[in-house]
Amino acid sequence: MYHNILVPVSFEDDAKISAALDVARALAAPEAKITLLHVMEYIPTYALHYMPADLTEATREGLMSELARFAAQVPGGHGVLIQGHAGRAVLDYSAEHESDCIVIASHRPGMQDYLLGGTAAQVVRHAGCAVMVVR
Repeated sequence: MYHNILVPVSFEDDAKISAALDVARALAAPEAKITLLHVMEYIPTYALHYMPADLTEATREGLMSELARFAAQVPGGHGVLIQGHAGRAVLDYSAEHESDCIVIASHRPGMQDYLLGGTAAQVVRHAGCAVMVVR
């Protein structure tokens, strides 16, 4: 049983989030803390000039609302939104907050993942704790 579980989420597929939460729930100790983490990628500065000024804040509010909705589905769940490169940010957050397990959803790899590596692959290779990959 794990006491501090990190569940990185991408909002591309709600079914994968639910599956990852099911695994986290099954692995959690009775008083476990389950953190749902979403990483917002940086927007290049040249692109910011073409976007509405309030877009970033509206996006953050919408993402936090979705994180809260999913976090309410698990005991001890809460959502966290950070900014950075997905793979590195998940690893850094896990280390800083002493996660003892990461439950991450993965997709079927495409050619770009074999050449560059996906977020789940990076987390599996470099995490300092147990990692469960949900397909």
